[in-house]
Amino acid sequence: MFKMSNCVAVRRFLANHCRFSANFTIFTPKPIKKIVYSQTSCELFTPNNILCSRASTLAPTWNMTFDYPEARRDETVVDNYHGTNISDPYRWLEDPDSEETKAFIEAENNITRPFLDSCPVKTDINSRLTELWNYPKYSCPFRRGDRYFFFKNTGLQNQNVLYVQDSLDGEPRVFLDPNTLSEDGTIALSGSRFTEDGSTFAYGLSASGSDWITIHLKDVATGVDYPEVLEKVKFASMSWTKDNKGLFYSRYPEQTGKTDGSETDVNRDQKLCYHRLNTPQEDDVIVVEFPQEPLWRIGAEVSDCGRYLLVSPVRDCRDNLLFFADLSTASLTGHLQLTQIVHKFEADYEYITNEGSVCIFRTNKNAPNYRLIKIDLNNPAEENWETLIAEHPTDVLDWASAVDKDKLVIHYIRDVKSVLQLHSMKTGDLMQNFDLGVGSIVGFSGKKEQSEIFYHFMSFLTPGVIYHVDFKKQPYTPTIFREVKVKGFDASQYEAKQVFYTSKDGTRVPMFIVSKKGLPRDGSRPALLYGYGGFNINVQPSFSVTRLVFMQHFEGSVAVPNIRGGGEYGERWHNAGRLLNKQNVFDDFISAGEYLVKEGYTRPGLLAVQGGSNGGLLVAAVSNQRPDLLGAAIVQVGVLDMLRFQKFTIGHAWISDYGSSDNKTHFENLLKYSPLHNIQSPDNVSRAEYPATLVLTADHDDRVVPLHSLKYIATLQHAVRGTPQRRPLLARIDTKAGHGGGKPTAKIVCSIQRLSN
Repeated sequence: MFKMSNCVAVRRFLANHCRFSANFTIFTPKPIKKIVYSQTSCELFTPNNILCSRASTLAPTWNMTFDYPEARRDETVVDNYHGTNISDPYRWLEDPDSEETKAFIEAENNITRPFLDSCPVKTDINSRLTELWNYPKYSCPFRRGDRYFFFKNTGLQNQNVLYVQDSLDGEPRVFLDPNTLSEDGTIALSGSRFTEDGSTFAYGLSASGSDWITIHLKDVATGVDYPEVLEKVKFASMSWTKDNKGLFYSRYPEQTGKTDGSETDVNRDQKLCYHRLNTPQEDDVIVVEFPQEPLWRIGAEVSDCGRYLLVSPVRDCRDNLLFFADLSTASLTGHLQLTQIVHKFEADYEYITNEGSVCIFRTNKNAPNYRLIKIDLNNPAEENWETLIAEHPTDVLDWASAVDKDKLVIHYIRDVKSVLQLHSMKTGDLMQNFDLGVGSIVGFSGKKEQSEIFYHFMSFLTPGVIYHVDFKKQPYTPTIFREVKVKGFDASQYEAKQVFYTSKDGTRVPMFIVSKKGLPRDGSRPALLYGYGGFNINVQPSFSVTRLVFMQHFEGSVAVPNIRGGGEYGERWHNAGRLLNKQNVFDDFISAGEYLVKEGYTRPGLLAVQGGSNGGLLVAAVSNQRPDLLGAAIVQVGVLDMLRFQKFTIGHAWISDYGSSDNKTHFENLLKYSPLHNIQSPDNVSRAEYPATLVLTADHDDRVVPLHSLKYIATLQHAVRGTPQRRPLLARIDTKAGHGGGKPTAKIVCSIQRLSN
C-alpha cells in the first residue's frame, strides 16, 4: 500500500489495469487433450511461418457442429471514415437495453453454458481448484494512527476482510467485512483512505463489478459509519486534509439515465470536490473544475506537510498537467486558486513527498526510465528543477515512497524482476539493497513519519512472503513477518525460467516459462501463452493456483512474454508498441508462440492464448493474423471494435495508446488490425480455421463495454457458416460482474471450472 499519487493511480486504473492475469483464469479445454495430429505436423513449422496450404494436416479431429444464433444483419449501417465506407451490420448490439440485444445474449449463453457444463471432469477440476484456492491470503500490515490494519482472506471468502489490531502482535479483529454487504459477494471494497490520525476511514464500495463507487465514512474507534454517502464517483481521487476534518474527492455530475455500470454513455465533466465530515453531500464544494475540458479527470493529493494540494489533470492514460494550491490561505468555500507548474501533456509527474516548499516528484520528463526530481513551489519554473536520483540507463524506476523521515524506498524493474533499494532523501544516494529472489514486490506499506516498512514478495513459485524492516534497529535487516503456504504445493517439483527470444523485426523480448521439472520437450503437451502489451503496464512474476492446476494435472507449460507496449523497459518499450507501432505487440506475441513450438514446449493446436482487456484485443488480433498457430483462444473483456471504442464510457482515454479513427492516419492503422474488422472465413487451404475461441464479457463492465464482445462474436460466427470451421466459437456473458475488479471468489472459481472443459 505504498503511496501513489492519485493521478498516476487513476491513470493506471483506467489503462485496463484489471488485466486478467492467469492468476485468475485458466483455459485448459479438454478437447485439446484429444487432438490427433499427423506424424509430420511438427515438421511443417518454421520460425516465421506455418504452411497454410497444409493447414488441414494440423487441424484437430472435431466431431461436432454448432448451430450458432442467427444475429440480424443490418446492411444499411455504413460509416464513412475519411472517404472509406465501413459497414457495421451489428450496430444494434450497442444498445444493452434493447430486447433484441438481450435475446442475442440469452441465445449465446444457451449454447455456451451447456457445452462448458458438459465437461466430464468438471467436478474433479472444481474440487481441485477449490482445494488449492483454500489457503489464507494476506496483505502487508499498515499503521494508521495508533493501530495496525491488514487485509486477509481465510481462503474461499468472496471478498477480502479488513482487520485491525492495537499493536503489531495484538489480537486481530474484524474492522470491515464486505462479505456481509451482499449475499452473493458482489459488493466489493474499491479504494480507501484513512485520515492522518487514523480516526476516520473513507472507503469506496462497488456493486456487480462496476467502476462506479459510493464513498462511505467510518469512525474507526466505534466502527460506526457517518450518515452521509458520496455518490456519482468513478476513477476517484481521495485525499484528507491534515486536520482530519474533510476529504477531497473527484466525482461526476448528475446525468440522465442509469449509472450502474451497464450503461455506455461517455463519462464527462469530472469535478474535484471538498467534503466536510458529517455533512450531506449536497453541501460539498467544487474546488477544481475544467469546464472547457469535459473529458479530463482530476487527481489530487494533499502534501505530507498538509499545506499544499497537488492537482494533476489527466486526459488519456499517460501524461498529466500539474498545479498546486496553498491550503494555508484557502477558505475551501469555492474554487481554489491554482498555480500551474506543468503546462503540456508530455510526461508523467507523481508526487512523492516534500520538505517545506520543495517537492519530490517521479517523472519520465527527459527520462524514459523515470527519475526523481525536486521542484520548489516558490520557484517552480522548469529551469529551476533539480534531479535527485538520475534515470538509470537500463532499470525502470517504478515507484518511490518516503519513509522514516529522511529516507526513500525505491522499487526498480530490472529485466522484469523487482529490485528494492533504500536511498537518502537528502542526497539521493543509495544506502542499501534489500535482497530479493526472481520475482515481484506486490505490496508495500510505509510512511514518512513511521520508522518501519513492510513489503510483500511473490514469484511464480512463491505464494508470498511479507517482510518487516524496523529502522530503529541497525543494521536494517528484513525479517519474515508472515509467509503464505499452499497445501499440496511443492515448489521443488517445478521450474520457472526467463528466456529471451527474437521477434519479427529482430527485437529481443523476454519471456518467463513455468512448468513441472523434467518435462520432455517433444511438442506433445499443451502450453498457455498469456499476454497484455499496452499502457505502460508491467507484467511481472506472480503466483497462481490456476496455473498450478494446469501444470500439475495437464502437464502444461505457462509462458508470459513481456511484449512491447508494456512498461517493463520504460517509456521506450511502451512507445514501441503503441499508436502506429501497435503491430509490434502482435508480432512479439506471435513470435513467443513460435518459440514455444520451435523449442518443443508445445505444437500448433496445443497452444492456448489468453488475454483480457487490452490483452483481449491482443488475443483476438493474433487469432485473426495467425489462426494456424493456435489451438484455443480466450478473449476476455477485449477492446475489439477499434473504430468506435472512444465513443463509450471511458474509452476516449485509450486514444493515447491506440489513436482514434477520427484521425485519418490512425484510422488506416486501426483498420489494419481491428479484430472486428479483420475476421475472415476459413477454407483450410489458404486460410486455416480459427482456434477454439471463448469470448468473455459481463453485463456491468463499464470499462470495456460488452458491445465489443457481442459484435465480435456475431461477426465471427457469421463468417464461419458453411466453412470447414469445426472448432467451437462461443461467448459467455456473465451477470452481476464487470471488468474483473472485485469479482467474488465464488464467481472466480466457478468461471475457471467452466473454462476447464
